[in-house]
Amino acid sequence: MATRRNPIEATALSLGERYTATRALTLDLAAPLSDADATIQPFAEASPAKWHLAHTTWFFETFLLRDHVPGYRPFDDRFAYLFNSYYEGEGERHARPKRGMLSRPSLEDVRAYRAHVDEALLAALPSLPPDLIELGINHEQQHQELFLTDILATFAENPVQPVYGDQVLPDCGSSSLEFREGRGGIIEIGAPEAGFAFDSERPRHSVFLDPYLLAGRPVTNAEWAEFIVDSGYSTPALWLSEGWDWVRREGISAPLYWREDGTHFTLAGLIERNRDAPVAHVSYYEADAFARWAGSRLPLEEEWENAAEAEDSSLGQQLDTAGAVIPQAKRNFFGSVWEWTRSAFSAYPGFAPAEGAVGEYNGKFMCGQFVLKGASCATPRGHSRASYRNFFPPDARWQFTGLRLARDS
Repeated sequence: MATRRNPIEATALSLGERYTATRALTLDLAAPLSDADATIQPFAEASPAKWHLAHTTWFFETFLLRDHVPGYRPFDDRFAYLFNSYYEGEGERHARPKRGMLSRPSLEDVRAYRAHVDEALLAALPSLPPDLIELGINHEQQHQELFLTDILATFAENPVQPVYGDQVLPDCGSSSLEFREGRGGIIEIGAPEAGFAFDSERPRHSVFLDPYLLAGRPVTNAEWAEFIVDSGYSTPALWLSEGWDWVRREGISAPLYWREDGTHFTLAGLIERNRDAPVAHVSYYEADAFARWAGSRLPLEEEWENAAEAEDSSLGQQLDTAGAVIPQAKRNFFGSVWEWTRSAFSAYPGFAPAEGAVGEYNGKFMCGQFVLKGASCATPRGHSRASYRNFFPPDARWQFTGLRLARDS
């Protein structure tokens, strides 16, 4: 089946058209949800769907309308407190673990908030800084993915096993695991100066790589099942010390959402696991232990980026339209699952955050996080690239996270 392209992917679209398409996709993602669905917060690190709808709107209202449109009046003065995420420069905010207690404003009120901000921003568009609009669009695309992973976590808590929409990870396309030689020597990584990239992707710089081997595809469900049968979750020698403590403390014995009967819970409800699909919803701890069990390791961030730089990041299974993620025939480095690397999320040489509150974007999180590369089935198509640096703490696994193995050459 041919993949439908996300309309915001087309570079010929104007900034206003891309803004409108992005905002419309978020509303489309929320269309199947009731007010109750959109209010629940399954755990502290996740957020209610309604909060995602409002926070992305707060971002545009605060950093564009408030700061760059003389005389603009906020839709509701209380929303600055309710929907600020982590921007200390914007003052006090509602506690993150209690976002699920916001039964008011209603989902209808949040939709009205979005409409108000959209109308004001599009009217003022010619006078607004395009770089901030671009940042806001990409920020909202990040929250579109979080929206889907968080609603999956929400529905997974419901005994009636609700179905959100279509979401099935495709086959990896090969039953054998082959390793490909990676180029060693001095290479460059990071985003070039031209085009949009998040601040943490720059500056582009040189690094030295020893020769390495990188798997041609991600690890599959079938391979992970072998790890379980071979006592992978109960063999301490395979695990980092913190990972072993986590496994015992949390009683971890399989990827998140797996059931013992061979099924797993997905956005499409409870379905049979596809043995040849990439394993998803595993933590860095689990990925690292599996790699050790397989006689391999996780790739360095620069190894992965070096191998993927020539690949087409628009290919692979990614989010195209609300309610459906459509696999493409060719599976490369992008799509289906984000891939853990062994690299800590830290600053590149010469990194400097932007001035002001908007600079509180990536730099403040450069501690205790690991880099993931690629894209997932919930990533809006066109949002990722080889230099993209997704990051999460090592115990996180409610995102669509998997792994690709590497070895020393």
